[in-house]
Amino acid sequence: MGEEVEKTNMNAKITHFFFTKDSVKANFLYLVSFIFILFGLLVDPLNQVWDGFLAILTSPSNLITDYFEVGGIGATFVNAGLLMLINAMAIKRFSTKITGPLVAALFTVMGFAFFGKNLYNSIPITLGTLLYSQYRNMPIGNFLLTSLFATTLAPVVSIITFGQGLSYWVSVPLGVLVGVFIGFTIHPMGSSFLRFHQGYNLYNMGFTAGVLGMIIASIMRVFDLTTTYDPIIQTHSIIEVEAFFVAFSLFLLVIGFMLNGKSFKGYGIFKKDSGRLISDFVTDYGVGLTFINMGVLGLASLAYVWVVGGTLEGAVIGGVLTVIGFGTFGKHIFNVTPVVIGIFAMQVMMAVDEPSSTASLLSALFGTTLAPIAGHYGWKAGILVGLLHAGLVPNTGITHAGLNLYNNGFAGGFVAATVVPVLDGIRERNEMREGISKD
Repeated sequence: MGEEVEKTNMNAKITHFFFTKDSVKANFLYLVSFIFILFGLLVDPLNQVWDGFLAILTSPSNLITDYFEVGGIGATFVNAGLLMLINAMAIKRFSTKITGPLVAALFTVMGFAFFGKNLYNSIPITLGTLLYSQYRNMPIGNFLLTSLFATTLAPVVSIITFGQGLSYWVSVPLGVLVGVFIGFTIHPMGSSFLRFHQGYNLYNMGFTAGVLGMIIASIMRVFDLTTTYDPIIQTHSIIEVEAFFVAFSLFLLVIGFMLNGKSFKGYGIFKKDSGRLISDFVTDYGVGLTFINMGVLGLASLAYVWVVGGTLEGAVIGGVLTVIGFGTFGKHIFNVTPVVIGIFAMQVMMAVDEPSSTASLLSALFGTTLAPIAGHYGWKAGILVGLLHAGLVPNTGITHAGLNLYNNGFAGGFVAATVVPVLDGIRERNEMREGISKD
């Protein structure tokens, strides 16, 4: 009996070290960081990891730059782990509570560390946000979420620094200054653009950054500056990487299962949540159910990639991790499924790209930014926006020259802003007809 009590107390202490009932502690984020860094150091020799890490830091990094191909597997995992670690430490310093939105942002940053974000191109944007908080005389904690998501424009810093053939004495200060400018200006823009799609596009910063990226790319073009490079994509899967992400998704699922009283009970409650911005599943439903949701979404995302015959390369991993992260902040299996069905159906009919191509897989994974529409208006609406999104997203990247990593968020903003008013009109008409019938 005493041993059981001691074991129970030990489990409670371990749980409390990583979580509270309605928040995630920084210690868990540190653990995730170390898991990724350790894996990276184990799969490749240390000198290869170092050389690859330097190659990642000096890559132009615009869409699509697969860091597996640029720097190797080990260096890419170390890059992802370091970005998660440094940002988690900043959040620990400036935020009193880590809930769903911040977890989603951290997983998104870690995901894009596989294809576009690194320490060099992200830090200037974060610095710009810090300066904006001082300019407004407001706590930096109020801007942490914006700071994390704003690194979607990190390729701007890299392509100015390493893509113009300029001396580093010129390109480094110029790239850093532009990054600081982005971080300084993007917060008020994001607040404004949220109204454009009424919170039905989860990647709001992707839409905001798409507009800003379009302006930056246009200015660069008129001065005949290089804005694009050929995509760098790895075309084959690596069994160790596949096994890692299956294990990682199961890890999250098991944590959720244990925290939820060793049960999946209550998971169906997500059906009632549309996921519309701003949702916080950690606060609303607790850590247990939320981590179950994250694990389910991770396994479902991996299954989709394999079912359509895709490869789990760097960019696709970024999509999987982002979907997992937003399992705390608007996405669940019930509202993402109709959107993915619509995207897949359109891709089958399209004359360009097979559903198994990297671009198509990114569209399917990141297209779940529109999941709240399915959650609010039903599965038919979800399929509809999936169809529209799959057709639109291949044509939006050229407007910002791949400088905005969240291109699906950019396209999703237009889809949501177009479709939601129509769906509201249909719903109002149906409600009026029902009212007349009752009378």
